Amino acid sequence: MLKLALQGMRTRWVTFVGSFIALALGVGLIATTGLALAATFSAPDRGPERFVKAPVVVKTSDLVRVDTPIGERTRTITDPAPVPAAVTAKLAALGRTVEDRTFPVTGRGLGADTVGHPWSVAALTPYALTGGRAPSAPGEAVATGDALRPGTRVRAATPRGSEEITVVGTVASAGFENALFFTDAEAARISPDVDAVAVHAPADRVEAAVGAGFDVLTGDERRRADPDPDRDAEALVSVNALLGTAAGVTGFVSVFVVASTFSFAVAQRRREFGLLRTAGATPAQVRRMVFTEAFVIGVLASAAGCSLGAAGAPRLAAWMADAGIAPAWFRIGEQTWPLHTAFWTGLFVALSGVVVSSWRAGRIGPTEALRESAVDSRAMPVSRWLIGGAVLAAGLGLLVLALLDSPADLLKRKTYVTQPMLLIVGFALFAPVLVGPLNRLLTWLPARLPGATAMLARENASAEIRRTAAVAAPVVITVALAASLMGTTATISEAKADEARARITADLVATAGGEGRALPEEFLRRARAVPGVTVSATRSTGVTVLEEGVALVTSEAEAVDPAAHAAVSRPPVVAGRLADLDDDSIVVNEEWLTTEVGDRVSVWLGDGRTADLRIAAVLATGTGDNGVYVTERNAAGAPVDRVDLALPRDGAYDADSAASVLGAAAEATGVQLLTGDRWVDAHYPRSGENTRLGLWLILGIALVYTGIALANTQMMATSDRVRDLASLRLTGATKGQVLWLVAVEALVVVAAGAVLGAVIAGVNLLGVWSALGLLGVWSGVVVPWGTVAAVIGASALLATAASVLPASLALRVRPVELAGTRE
Repeated sequence: MLKLALQGMRTRWVTFVGSFIALALGVGLIATTGLALAATFSAPDRGPERFVKAPVVVKTSDLVRVDTPIGERTRTITDPAPVPAAVTAKLAALGRTVEDRTFPVTGRGLGADTVGHPWSVAALTPYALTGGRAPSAPGEAVATGDALRPGTRVRAATPRGSEEITVVGTVASAGFENALFFTDAEAARISPDVDAVAVHAPADRVEAAVGAGFDVLTGDERRRADPDPDRDAEALVSVNALLGTAAGVTGFVSVFVVASTFSFAVAQRRREFGLLRTAGATPAQVRRMVFTEAFVIGVLASAAGCSLGAAGAPRLAAWMADAGIAPAWFRIGEQTWPLHTAFWTGLFVALSGVVVSSWRAGRIGPTEALRESAVDSRAMPVSRWLIGGAVLAAGLGLLVLALLDSPADLLKRKTYVTQPMLLIVGFALFAPVLVGPLNRLLTWLPARLPGATAMLARENASAEIRRTAAVAAPVVITVALAASLMGTTATISEAKADEARARITADLVATAGGEGRALPEEFLRRARAVPGVTVSATRSTGVTVLEEGVALVTSEAEAVDPAAHAAVSRPPVVAGRLADLDDDSIVVNEEWLTTEVGDRVSVWLGDGRTADLRIAAVLATGTGDNGVYVTERNAAGAPVDRVDLALPRDGAYDADSAASVLGAAAEATGVQLLTGDRWVDAHYPRSGENTRLGLWLILGIALVYTGIALANTQMMATSDRVRDLASLRLTGATKGQVLWLVAVEALVVVAAGAVLGAVIAGVNLLGVWSALGLLGVWSGVVVPWGTVAAVIGASALLATAASVLPASLALRVRPVELAGTRE
C-alpha cells in the first residue's frame, strides 16, 4: 500500500504539492507563533535599577494581603502612602540615609515622562556626571541623556508651579527614566513627601525600627522600589494575549484550509479510485492508501514547517519589537516544545483532514472509472448537512446567548476574535449548496450580455461545485476575518468615543499631557481664581474589593467633588444620585456584585486603608469606561491628573475672556488645555497604533496562509482541466478567449466567497452593535470598506493569477495533443 501511495503521489505531484505547501505553511505559522508565545511566559530577570548601591531600601507597603479559603491573595494598591517623618527619623538614627522623592516635571524640550529627584539619590543608581557640575542652588538641575546640554534654560512645570530651570550638568541615561536632579532642599520643597529611604544599616535593625506596614527591601527585592517594577511582566501580558489569539487563528485556518484542500484533492481523483476498485481494491484498502498519502505528506510538510517556524520566529519577534508591539528586549528563547507541538499538530491536521475524504474515497464504486462527466451530481452528503447545521446553530446560539447573558463579553478582544470562527466553519460547510445559487445570482445579468464568456463561466462554476467551494473557502475566511476584526474594533472604539462625548459636558478639559501625570497646583489655583468658572478636579485612584471571598478585584476609580463634577459631567446613572456621594459612600457600576443603592461594601482604598462604604449610586456598565467614584478624602495620596472646566454663562467674565485667562494659565504651567470634543478626539482614537498593528498581525497570518491555499487550490483545479481547455480551443476559441474565461471563472468564485464572508462579518457586527445597545451605547457600525476592498482585491488577483498562469502554460501545447491526454 505504501508503494502504491508513493507511485500515485509521484504521478499526481501537482495535487500533492498543493497540499504539502498548505500544510507546511500552516505548521510554520503555528511554530512561529508558538515559539513567540513561549517567549512571553517569563520576563527577563532584572536586578534593581535606581537603588543598586543602596544596601537597604524602605518604602510603605503597596500590597493588600488577604487570607482566603484558597490561600493568600495580594493586590497592588495605586497610591501607597509616603514614608512618615517619624519613620525617616528612626532610620536616620541607624546610619546614613538618603531620602528619595519622585515628582513629574513637564515643559517644552522635556520628555513626556520626565520626573524629578534629589541629587543625592543619583549616586545610588549610580549616575555619574558626563558634563557640567552638580546642582547647588534652587533652579539648577542635572539632566539624564544628551538632549539637554549644560547651560540650557527650560520653563518647566512641577507640582509647585512653573519654574525657570537651568541645566548645569548631565549624566548618562540609565535607560529606564528621563530625569532631572535638583538639590535635595529644592526637591523637598517641590515634593515634601518621601517615597522611599535608602539606609546604610543592617536589614534586621531596619525591620525592627520600622515595624509593620513597611517593606524592607534588600538584594533583588530592591527593584520593587524602581519605577514601574512590573513593567516587563505587564508588557508581556498584551503580547501574550495577541500571540495567543494569533496562534488560535492560525490553528483554525490551518485545519480549515488543509481539510478543504484534501477534500478537493480526493474529489479530483474519483476516476482513479474507481479504477482501483475495478482492479479489485476493497474500500478499506482505498481508505488506507489515502491515509498513507496523508501520513507521508504530513510528516514531510510538518518537518518543513518546523524549519520555517524556527527561522521565522526570531524575525517575528524583531518586527514586534521594532513596531512597539513588544518590548525592545523581546527575544525568542531556547524552548523547543512549540516545535514538537507544531509537528504533531501538523500531522494530526493532515490525518484528520482526510477522515471524511477517505470515507468518501472508499465509497467510490468501480463504475466511476467509466464516468466522463465533470458535473458534481451530489454537492453535499447527509453527514455534511448535519454537521454544518450543528456548527452554524452553535455559532448563532452562542452569539445569542452572549447577548442575553453577558453582552459586555462580546466587546472583549478574545471573544470578538474567536466568535466568527464557528460561523465561518458553518457557512463554509454549506458552501457547496450556497455557491451555486450565488454564482447564478452574480452572473445573471452578465450571462445575458452578448458573448458566451459569462454564460460559460456560470455553467462551469455551477457544474463543478466541489472545485468552486474549495476555491471560495479561503476567500470566505479572509473577508470574514478582515471585516469582523477591523469592523469590530473600529465600532467599539467609535462607541467609546460617543460614550465619552455624551458623558462630558465640560467646555474645557485640562491634563498634564502624559497619562496619569499630576497637574501643577499653580494651574488649579489660577483656574479657581477665574470668576464664574466651575472647576472639577479629578484624582485617578483605585478601589479593591474581595469578590465571593476568594478574588481581589481592583477597579479604576475617580475621586471628585460631587457638586462640581455634576456641572461638567453627565455620568450614566441607573440608580441613586451622584449628588448623594459623600465621604461615607461610593458610586459603583453594574459590573459589581453588589449594586443595590444603600447597601454597604467593604473596600481597600488606593492608599491601602480599609473602608465600609454605602452605595450612593450605580452607573451603567457601558463599554467599560464607566468606573467608580469616591470623594477626595477617600483618595489620599492620589494627585489631580485632570480638571474639567465649565465656562461662565453670565457675570463679570464672559466665556471668551475666561477661556483666554485659562489658556494663559495652561501655557504658563505646561498644561494641555482642550475643548471637550477635542479631548475626546485626542484620547479616543479609532484604535491605538499597537492595537492596529496587532490586528494586522493576526489578519496578515490568515491572509498569507489563505492566499497560498487559494493559489494552491486554483493551480490544482486548473491542472485538472487541461482537456476541457483544449476542447474549447478545438471548438474555435482563441487562447486569449480561453484565458479570459478562466479569469472570469476565478473572479466569479471570489465574488461568491466575498459575499459569504460579508454575510458572516455582517452577523458578527450586528451582534457587536446589539451588545452595545444592550449596554446603553447606541453607536453606529463602522465598516472597514478600505480593508475589505483590499482583501477582496488581493484574493481576486491571487485567484486570477493562480488559474491563468498554469492554463497559459498548458495551452502552449497543441490542442489536439492536450485533448488526447488521459488521467
